[in-house]
Amino acid sequence: MGETQARFESVEMLHLRYFVAVAEELNFSAAARRLHMAASPLSQRIRDLENELGQRLFDRDTHHVTLTPAGAALLPIASNILQQVNSIPWQLRKANRSQRCTVSIGMPAGVHLDLRTRVSMLAERIHESFELRRWPGTTPSLVTAVLEGKLALTLARLPVNDPMLDCLPVMSEQLGALVPADRFAGRDAVALADLTDLACVALPSELTPAYFDQLDRELSDHGIKKRIKLTDTGYAGIAEVISSGTSFSVSMLDAKSPMHGYQLENTMLLPFADFRPRLDTGLFWLRDRASGGDLDQLIDAAREVFADPLSC
Repeated sequence: MGETQARFESVEMLHLRYFVAVAEELNFSAAARRLHMAASPLSQRIRDLENELGQRLFDRDTHHVTLTPAGAALLPIASNILQQVNSIPWQLRKANRSQRCTVSIGMPAGVHLDLRTRVSMLAERIHESFELRRWPGTTPSLVTAVLEGKLALTLARLPVNDPMLDCLPVMSEQLGALVPADRFAGRDAVALADLTDLACVALPSELTPAYFDQLDRELSDHGIKKRIKLTDTGYAGIAEVISSGTSFSVSMLDAKSPMHGYQLENTMLLPFADFRPRLDTGLFWLRDRASGGDLDQLIDAAREVFADPLSC
């Protein structure tokens, strides 16, 4: 009993966060991306936790990660602890809230103009009770900030899977191919077969939505095997590479998307003739902060403003 208690007391909150992320993703790479860290140190932290508890929490091989009985028993306990800790800031704000308070909504890169308009509509709708500020970031970092109570809401690229969050689908955008203009002059669409000799350009995985991992596999299945993985750059870096004429990328097709602002000379965006990829966006909030929580009025207003999902 004493040894077990001593081991438990040595467990750090970060270890529980690492464990819950891996347990929910059942994939170390996906969990590491969610936690903004590399997979190797995450794996080591899980081993440290297993050593501290004296229990194996995961069965892992080269292809699969599964929870052991001990891991399955720990997951609801750890999730509850993290939920209670994460609620401390907003519970205190609720207890001491003045008549009007400031809250933030997360905004991932490339939010469509029509979706930004709805964020402005929400800010106007709730301005007497809340000042709504916008906060930029990647989908994983913004979702984490909502879970930790730092953001009231966030727009995020789907898929996002976390049982502590509620999601309202708000937009679905058709994706097209950003290609070298000199190679596709006069074209109004591009077939996947036209791209097999080009390399597909992508940003580091921590900057791109999880959906692009699935998209990458689909492109590979269609014979597009070459890849260029950029580092130390943003979306403008993709256009720089494509303008040289040997690569392409996938981006939002609608002309009102701010992603069009990253295009350079000798680049053009075309719809796919035989492929229909779409990027979906949701609005997320912590479930406990809705009904009966400190954000019930804000979330009720958000449900009304974003009630009809946009599509382009």
